[in-house]
Amino acid sequence: MSERQNPEAAIKDPDEWVTGDEPTTAAQESYLGTLAREAGEEIPDGLTKAEAAKKIEELQERTGRGGTSR
Repeated sequence: MSERQNPEAAIKDPDEWVTGDEPTTAAQESYLGTLAREAGEEIPDGLTKAEAAKKIEELQERTGRGGTSR
């Protein structure tokens, strides 16, 4: 099955991202803020893209917003 037929096959671990050490994107920051408010949690400043992606996944599971799990 190709990646087009199985979109989950295209999902890379954030630790393997070439740009994972770059600062978070505006979209990540916005979504993290929403999830953090729902979870009653503070998000530390200075997260990288990879760290933000992991935190998003964690908070999605805690808040029930996660679409699919890996």
